[in-house]
Amino acid sequence: MKQTLYDYDVFPMVFPVGEPTEITVRPLGAHAAFPADVRVTLHRLDSGSPRHEFSAWNKVDFDAPLCEDGRLRFTFRAEAECEYFIRIWSGDRRFAQLSVYAVGDDLAERIPLKGDLHMHTCRSDGREDPGIVCANYRMRGYDFCVITDHHRYYPSLEAIADYAGAKCPLNILPGEEVHLRGTDVHIVNAGGTFSVNGLFPWSANFTETDGALDKRRMNDSVNPPAVLTEERYEEELRAIEAEYPDCPADVNLRWFSVCVFALRKIREGGGLGVYAHPYWIADMWHVPEPLNRYMLEKHPFDAFEVLGGENYYEQNGFQTAVYYDEYRQGRIHPIVGSTDTHGSTEHNRNADICSTIVFARENERSEIVDSIKNRYSVAVDSISKEYRLVGEFRFQKYASFLMENYFPIHDRAASVDGEIMRRYYLGEESADTLSSFADRAEAFIRKYIRTK
Repeated sequence: MKQTLYDYDVFPMVFPVGEPTEITVRPLGAHAAFPADVRVTLHRLDSGSPRHEFSAWNKVDFDAPLCEDGRLRFTFRAEAECEYFIRIWSGDRRFAQLSVYAVGDDLAERIPLKGDLHMHTCRSDGREDPGIVCANYRMRGYDFCVITDHHRYYPSLEAIADYAGAKCPLNILPGEEVHLRGTDVHIVNAGGTFSVNGLFPWSANFTETDGALDKRRMNDSVNPPAVLTEERYEEELRAIEAEYPDCPADVNLRWFSVCVFALRKIREGGGLGVYAHPYWIADMWHVPEPLNRYMLEKHPFDAFEVLGGENYYEQNGFQTAVYYDEYRQGRIHPIVGSTDTHGSTEHNRNADICSTIVFARENERSEIVDSIKNRYSVAVDSISKEYRLVGEFRFQKYASFLMENYFPIHDRAASVDGEIMRRYYLGEESADTLSSFADRAEAFIRKYIRTK
């Protein structure tokens, strides 16, 4: 975290273009108190240094006398979407620089949320149980997460139930990693209201729960499709195959049709159908290249997992390259980054190597799904501390600002929330206490992110 973020608090950090906004800068301790001769200038990051004649205009001086409470306050109206530097001076000596960001009308209706849409627990091949996984990822700064165990939807419902007795600072979405007969391609059901695995009586989700309806749907208001027989499943796959007469000879049409079937069912349930890790090396590339390219061309999925759970270059490097290759050809896929975590502590090297920043109107299941579908997301590569972003340039610029200025303080606060979640889950903390921390988390967002 930047030293200035330890010394000064600036809020709001994000605000709408064109709206007069009162900005407050607060010293965080006596060591950072402002001198009597303090003054403030403000500069657009994208418009050149004020030291040069052609960009000398890029400097706004503010009359910001020191307030009685030791804070600085001034009102600013941004004329363009970009990052702005607040420079704080004593005479001719600049001793602090902070950043704020002005956003256009669409982003001004949205808040940034960090999350993961592909996570495993001990209910499949992960390390910890669903409740602990959720607490540990709130400790890492996540605002939402989707438990997506292999073959199983019910562990995500278990995680939701673990915290249902209180208001929770982490939004836990239902989900599963879908594995169907007829293909080895993995499809993630993120936020769907019913289980796709659970449509089949031979699935683990069905056999381990005796087909219980409450283990196959998000809540009592959901009516999932009828359980499928092998004959009915075959009929549906053949019907899908008939829709793709142009399928190349080197593409396994059955594998493709199973993916389309799963993705359509996920969409029917209001979920986000994620095409996961095609360049994962599972003996060979997980998805043969002809099939991968056909999937990308036909785009039956809702989002492409452009960053996923391995730290070697071939997986995420190749997926990033193919995303931009597709972009160049006019196919702009919605994207996510996910850990594909199988262990939620520091003992898992890959526990926090990727994530997604979603710009959503609220931290709510359907809003997160819709925002990603509408391409309001950026994938974050955090394999090393020198993070990398994947996505459209406009959103990368905003996300980079957030990674440098907002998420460091956000994550520090969230780490406390996560510990309270863990204690609540273990019976060591009350529902009222956890709910109060959830209220604080909402207030934190309102403080730093000014929306319309």
